[in-house]
Amino acid sequence: MSADSHQFPLQEWLPQVIMIARETGEEILHYYHGDKHLEVMEKPDTTPLTEADLAANGVVVEHLRILTPDIPIISEESEIPPFELRQSWDTYWLVDPLDGTMEFIQGNGEFTVNIALIHHHQAIMGVIYAPVDDVVYFACHGNGAYRRIHGKGLEAISCRELNMNHFTIASSRSYTTPQIQSFIARLDEDHELILRGSSLKSCLVAEGGADLYPRLGPTSEWDTAAAQCIVEEAGGQITDLQMQPLRYNTKDSLLNPQFFVFGKDSKDWSEFL
Repeated sequence: MSADSHQFPLQEWLPQVIMIARETGEEILHYYHGDKHLEVMEKPDTTPLTEADLAANGVVVEHLRILTPDIPIISEESEIPPFELRQSWDTYWLVDPLDGTMEFIQGNGEFTVNIALIHHHQAIMGVIYAPVDDVVYFACHGNGAYRRIHGKGLEAISCRELNMNHFTIASSRSYTTPQIQSFIARLDEDHELILRGSSLKSCLVAEGGADLYPRLGPTSEWDTAAAQCIVEEAGGQITDLQMQPLRYNTKDSLLNPQFFVFGKDSKDWSEFL
């Protein structure tokens, strides 16, 4: 991490960003619980979009602009600036105001608000809030990773050491492919499979509840940025299939490469592809 990341008052901003994530989550819950009318639409890529996504976007973008007027924002539900403009950005907010829209529609509660601060292509702050369970995960560069569960105090979290005799894989509840199934089969170990929606799969690795989350399919940079800071501060990694850390805003497309999320070990997961 570049030394000049310390120019930002990360620990001063962090509680404010957590508050923004909570307020965004509260807006989402109005739609989730039926207090506000929910309309479900479809994006050009056929993925679902709801009124809750748009309302959440309005809340998070407005509050981040008040907090840091000079730092630009990329959000899934806002117009994406062209790369010719954003390639000059050293620092920006990267937001998914409602990660897990399918889980939101299905009513299983496994959706999140994701807010990350990116500096020199790396996530230096990450906040993930799960509104239904009122759980927040957060981290900033050099200060560790934490979790606050409703009704409980603040807890430091960390990835667990790999034990292939008790191996747990996190996988998507809404997305699977033959490639993922083949990859898991090649591990040739007894394992437990835990299904989760949204960025909660990465949080499961960060808090020591799973050893690996392989994502062998499409995602966007706002899906992983907040989680990457949290996982890395918890002692883990999010890497591409060449085992290199994911980087942000390096190309025209905001699509991620396929990736692995894993805890405290040096196993080369690409060997099982």
